[in-house]
Amino acid sequence: MHEFTPATALLGGALIGLAATVLAKFTGHVAGISGIFDGFLRPEPRAWSWRALFVLGLLLAAFGLMKFMPGTLVEPIRSLGTLAIAGLLTGFGSRLGSGCTSGHGVCGISRLSLRSLLATMTFVATGMITATCVRVWGGP
Repeated sequence: MHEFTPATALLGGALIGLAATVLAKFTGHVAGISGIFDGFLRPEPRAWSWRALFVLGLLLAAFGLMKFMPGTLVEPIRSLGTLAIAGLLTGFGSRLGSGCTSGHGVCGISRLSLRSLLATMTFVATGMITATCVRVWGGP
């Protein structure tokens, strides 16, 4: 396991907050990644361009991280199949919860939404339970 680096965590959190603020200021939309990506895949003519730019920004950020800070990336400890299933379950949970951690946790809580607070508490509790089960019954 890699050491916790508060400087990069703080920088990442600040960038997420800045992106959410800029998006809300200039478009009036919440930076919920699952909703943005859904709208990108099932486009509405007026909203597709900003969604495409947001998704492009996510991809460029990932490329920049790989290119300029490769030491921050780690090898996955699970198979690609397991990661794919986890991704599908996360997507299903995002649809079931009417949003993801970025929409509820970053944007919803900052708007003092009780629904988002409850959703985020559910996400965190589920993550803790899942991580505990995986450590106890099935993994390194």
